[in-house]
Amino acid sequence: MITWRRVQERDFPLLRTWLEQPHVKRWWNHETTVEAVARDFGPAARGQEPSEDLLALLDGRPVGLVQRARLLDYPDYLAELAALVRVPDGAMTIDYLVGDPHRTGQGVGTAMIRDVIVRTWDEHPDAPCVLVPVVAANRASWRALERAGMRRVGVGDLEPDNPVDDRTHYLYPIDRPGTGD
Repeated sequence: MITWRRVQERDFPLLRTWLEQPHVKRWWNHETTVEAVARDFGPAARGQEPSEDLLALLDGRPVGLVQRARLLDYPDYLAELAALVRVPDGAMTIDYLVGDPHRTGQGVGTAMIRDVIVRTWDEHPDAPCVLVPVVAANRASWRALERAGMRRVGVGDLEPDNPVDDRTHYLYPIDRPGTGD
């Protein structure tokens, strides 16, 4: 069973370890110095940024991270996405990783995605949908979205997290139950 809690500063060493894992580093391309992790995750952990960094725990043990945000809080990113697909007012987005390398390929990512979407409907009652862009080259990620019940509705160019990747992204929305087209 997956449980969740907000990332706290005491979790930064764990995040740093995960970001250094080859299966994460390939797609997140994140600086992993102590200072960089504190800089990038500190504001959300302290409630100084509107995004939410959520630690996923499986049977009480940390296995992954989900970053969740309301797109309206990031207007430049919202504009990029809106140029590619319809983005309803109040839409949310997520990014995710399975940090524990022994838990990849076991459906943990799919379970995290499913569960955080259900939590989004409960915790953000005004959110009409969750929209997730994923770099086209990251097959494992977009397959996890599909297994979680999302369907691809668009393809377009966005800046990739890793500069070695092509700009092509797939876009996966899921509507709040009872509000979709």
